[in-house]
This record gives sequence, C-alpha cells and structure tokens, in this order.
Amino acid sequence: MPASPDTVQAQDPPTTEPSGAVIRPAATLAALRRLAPYVRPHRGALLGSGAAALAATLAALVIPLVTRRIVDGPIARGDLSPLPWLIGGVLALGLVEALLLLVRRRIVARPTTRIEADMRADLYAHLQRLPISFHDRLPSGQLLSRAVQDLSTIRRFLAFAGVFLVVNTITALVGVAILGALSWLLGVAVVVVAVPLVVLTLRLERRYSVVARLAQDQDGDLATVVEESALGVRVLRALGRGRQITDRFVTGARGLRRTELRKVRLQAALWCVLVLLPEAAITVILAISAWGVATGALTVGTLVAAVTIMTYLYWPIASLGWLLTEAGNAAAATRRYWEVRDVAPAIVDPPDPVALGAVRGRVEFRGVRFRHDGADADVLRGVDLVVEPGETMALVGATGSGKTVLTSLVGRLADVTGGAVLLDGVDVRRLRLADLRTAVATAFEDPVLISASVRENVALGLPDATDAEVWEALRVAGAAGFVEALPWGLATRIGEQGLSLSGGQRQRLALARAVLGRPPVLVLDDPLSALDVHTEAEVEAALRSVLGGVTALVVAHRPSTVQLADRVALLQGGGVAAVGTHRALLATNAAYRDLLSSPDADRVGAA
Repeated sequence: MPASPDTVQAQDPPTTEPSGAVIRPAATLAALRRLAPYVRPHRGALLGSGAAALAATLAALVIPLVTRRIVDGPIARGDLSPLPWLIGGVLALGLVEALLLLVRRRIVARPTTRIEADMRADLYAHLQRLPISFHDRLPSGQLLSRAVQDLSTIRRFLAFAGVFLVVNTITALVGVAILGALSWLLGVAVVVVAVPLVVLTLRLERRYSVVARLAQDQDGDLATVVEESALGVRVLRALGRGRQITDRFVTGARGLRRTELRKVRLQAALWCVLVLLPEAAITVILAISAWGVATGALTVGTLVAAVTIMTYLYWPIASLGWLLTEAGNAAAATRRYWEVRDVAPAIVDPPDPVALGAVRGRVEFRGVRFRHDGADADVLRGVDLVVEPGETMALVGATGSGKTVLTSLVGRLADVTGGAVLLDGVDVRRLRLADLRTAVATAFEDPVLISASVRENVALGLPDATDAEVWEALRVAGAAGFVEALPWGLATRIGEQGLSLSGGQRQRLALARAVLGRPPVLVLDDPLSALDVHTEAEVEAALRSVLGGVTALVVAHRPSTVQLADRVALLQGGGVAAVGTHRALLATNAAYRDLLSSPDADRVGAA
C-alpha cells in the first residue's frame, strides 16, 4: 500500500487549529495532493467517472441549442415536419444524461471505498508501529475521529464533491462560452456579474476551511471524553463523579455546537453568494435578450436558449459553494490524517538485522540510560545487570524508580537513550522486531484484553496455537477453572476490555497469553497484583514450574512475588543499588527491608 511520500520525524499533531489561521486555496490543493499515492492506482476509474459526469452535463447543455432551433425553425416558419425529430433529439439527450450519471455512480463507488479502506488500514498499521509514548500523549478520541470520520469525509469528496467541483466548473465555463457564441454581449455580461461574486466566494471558503478544521478537532476531543466515560463508568459511578464528567462533555459539546454554527453561517453566506450569481445572470441575460429581440439584434430562439442555458447552469454554479466547503473539509481531514502518518516510528527493524537462532535467554543491561521524551532528567542512569539463562530476577524499587521502564527495554517497547540491552550477547536493536518479540513475552500489570473470544485473547501472540496449548497456558495461569465455567468455554466472547470478567480473571488471561508457547524470556510486570490470596497461591505454584525453564524478569511490589525469584535487584536513584537473594538482602540491606516492610509486614515475616 502507498506510504507517505515525505515521512518525517514530527511532534504530536495539534488538537486545534489556531482560530486566526488563514487557509489559502493553494494550501487546500497542497493538502489534497497528498492523497495522490492512494488515488494514483485508481485514477483510470476516477477519470472515467469524471468524464461520464462531464459528458452528462454537456449533453444537457445541448438541449437549449436544440430548443433554439425549434423556436427559430419549425415554430417561426410554421413548418412542423422536423418537430418530432427535434423533440426526439431532446428526449435522447435526456436519456444520455441519465445513463451517463448512472454509469458514473457505478464506476466511482468501488475505487473510492477501496481508497478509504487502504488509508484506514495504513493508518492502523502505522499506529501499531508508533512508540508507546505517542499513544500516551495523543487522546484516543483524536485517533478514532481520524480513522473513521475524517476518512469518510475524504471518501465522499473523492466520490462526489471532487469530481463535480471540476465538472461543474468546466460546465459553467462551457455555458458562458456558448452564451458568448450566441451573443458576445451575453458572454461579457455574465463575466461582469461573475467576477466579484467569485472573489467573495473564495474569501468565504478560506474562512470556512479554518472553522472546518477546528470542528474536526473538537469532534475528536469530544470522542475522547465519551470513550473515557464509557470505559471508566464503574469508577465514575463509584466516586459519584458522573455529574462532573457530564459537565465536561456538555462544555465540549457546546463548543462544538458553536463551531458548527459558525460553519453554518459561512455555508449560508456561500450559498447566498452562489445562488445570487445565476439569478443575477439570468436577470441580466433576460434584459439584454429582450432588448435584442425588440431591436431585431437577437431572435426569440436565442432568447429562449440563453435563458434555458442559465437555468441549466443554475445547479452547477450554485453547488460550487457546497463543493468548495466539502473541499475544505476534505483538505482538513487530509491534513489531520498525514499529521499522524508523518510521525516516523522511533522503533523499527535495523537495516541489517542479525539472525536470531536458538535463544539461550541471557539478558544483559550494559550502562543503560533512559529518559522520557520531554523530561529534564534520566529515569535510568547507567544500569548494569545480568540475568543468566533460566534465572528469575525480581526488580524491586520505590514508585518511579524505573522498574517497568527497565523491563520494557527488553522487548523494545521503548529504546534506551544510552547504553545497550543485549540478548545472548546481541544488542536487541540489531534484531528484527518480530524475532525479538517472539523470544520475549510480556504480561503487564494492567491486563489489556480485546473484545473477542477467550481463545483469541490468549492466542493473540501465537494465532496458530492449538486448543491443547491454550488450555495448558490457562492451567499455568490458574484460569482454566473459570474459563471452563463460561457459557461457551474458549469460544466465549468477553466483551470490550474484558470488563465482563473480574480484575483477577483478566490478569490471569493476560498471564496465560504471556506464557503460551513457553517463550525463552518472560517479562512479568507485577503479575499477581489483582489476585486474591487463594488464587495467588495457585498461580505462584504454576509459575514456579514455568519460570524454571525460562529467563524471567519480574517486577515485584509484593513479598510473595519476590519469593518466585532466584535473585533480586534493588533499583534506587536510577541505578541498581544491590543484587542478591531475597534472604541475603533482607539481612544486609536496610533500604530493601524498609521497602518491603509495611503494609505487608506480616507477609514479609512469613517470607
């Protein structure tokens, strides 16, 4: 599929367009030209659609010329014998127009929907490649509005407005040329009327483009509020904050309404101007033609033809206002689309990847430094740590000490800003991402599930897994019992975010997903945090059998989790302060004892 022609490293797209910005017609055309990579493969069909539409409107413009011949010929001479042929010609032209418009619609539907689908697929694939930090900063509602509403706007423009913006402009020019051929005075009169109105129209369209972009951004912000409210409905109700979020939504909705009303006012002004143009032109033409007939300079047929031509031009001219607003909407949608596509993925495959053979599982952090985008200080400042093959290393530290960041570097969910992370002696940045993430599986503290079946969620990273392998992973995670009790077992759909399940059930499914396929390296970010005491004991027992054969990094906040590890690394001040067994650190390291004391003092004592 087409890629961005000028992908660059960029900051997050803005959520609002400056209200004072001026969008020039050249900027609108420049934005629409960025659709070229997607339009180019279908240009034949789109050009064919435009040609059919143009031929249909030109066929309609021939009808007034036939009418002129009828009036100045059979009617003026009183010879009606040619009349049936001329009337038949008018009917034939009408049928040709109708058939060509039917052909246009049939031609244009398939390529424009294909373009929309390709752009949506490319945007989705690009979002999967962007770093986690990008998704943390850009509201999901903005992404949703770009992937759905903006792309629908672009499709409608390509299917109709874009075609008829060109066709109707050509039709208007041809109509004026025909009037000029009938009488040069008629052609000059139309041009004199049209020029000031066209200038005013362009000024209104520029203002409309700014407001259209603002409305699209506000719509994305509003979608974010709706999504957050839907996903967090339990929390909002539990805290009694529904009214506060409702007020926030209403404020956003009212802001969007004000912007939409500004759009309506500008649209109304555009329509007013463009409806006035053909009305004024008809008035001028009628006056000039009547004078010409009265003085003998023009025939009655010419008068009828001129007025009829302007009647046919009424829609092509009047529609230009709406078509220009649609072009502005499409240009704004295109800019919003490329604002995301232009953000270059920070984590990509190396140009010359190292082949990953049989993985032993030795993980080494060598002088690792890490700083979040925009932060003033490093989170990790020269971490040196080695996890031997088959060893389980627990990471312990205060909140903000960098435990989760350190584990995310192993599978390149983030990249080091200094130093290196090595897998079996190879810098992970020299490995293909697909190979690396096959070797390194991760279970997060916050279990993320999709609206699909239990089997699809567990086998997300290994789609070819057999049912037997899925059930084995569920047993390891202590989830087999509750899955068997579900109405359709593995085929049971668990709803959006898995919210039909308890927190512990969701975490066990996420854990089963991580251990499926027995990866050589397993990263667990506090995997027992949402489990009750009884389930925790069961999962601990199952994990011991799994961790015995893999290299594991376990972020631990609870003493019970620490007990799963062969060794413990204490993170302090952005580095590793101490490494040793749990017992040794309890006996020799005061900071470690303080960290694992209270509120779990009774469990530490048991440990």
